[in-house]
Amino acid sequence: MLLEQVRDDVVRVCRELASSGLVVGTSGNVSGRDGDLVAVSPSGVDYAELTADLVGVHRLDGTPVEAVLRPTSELPLHLGVYAATGAAAIVHTHSVAATTLSTVADELPAIHYQVAMFGGPLAVAPYATYGSDELARTVVTALRDRTACIMASHGAVTTGPDLRSALVGSRYLEWLCEVYLRALAVCQPGARPRNPRLLPAEEIALVASKLAGYGQRAPKPV
Repeated sequence: MLLEQVRDDVVRVCRELASSGLVVGTSGNVSGRDGDLVAVSPSGVDYAELTADLVGVHRLDGTPVEAVLRPTSELPLHLGVYAATGAAAIVHTHSVAATTLSTVADELPAIHYQVAMFGGPLAVAPYATYGSDELARTVVTALRDRTACIMASHGAVTTGPDLRSALVGSRYLEWLCEVYLRALAVCQPGARPRNPRLLPAEEIALVASKLAGYGQRAPKPV
């Protein structure tokens, strides 16, 4: 089976998204890239029933190579992001906080230093019909110099060098959106503070440099 490990990872990530509430039902989609091939979740399959053999493999031009089911309707988005970035994995969610924020803001600003993990404040891509080439273009634009973006009245996209990184990013992004929404709720007209406190660009750049070397893995037992 082509890209067996990547397909296994797609299934695992889809199930983790569902169990953590970052997607509902069959919403959202996941893909991983290996060279000129992309393993992507199929359209309309319950994640509890998803298996690696149902995860299709397509070329970067969308041509199916090993796929028994139709791919996600967002295949143009995945392929567009791969063509425009160095990403090797994409996670698209319909998470509550990110989707809510997408209806009231044009940006997720530097509400917390953790936005540095994505390269800085994140744009909200203008709304476009799901599955359309227009949506793919708006997302690619919003991802410029970033590893994540929010999609107006839709959800969020995170990218990474592997599916684990993209999944972790989706969790952090949801948390950041929740923090910003709560800050906005406190800062009602006449309240103090009137606006959420944001961090300056130079601090986000400093944190980004620190995060580049952050993290450890436990040593393997002897």
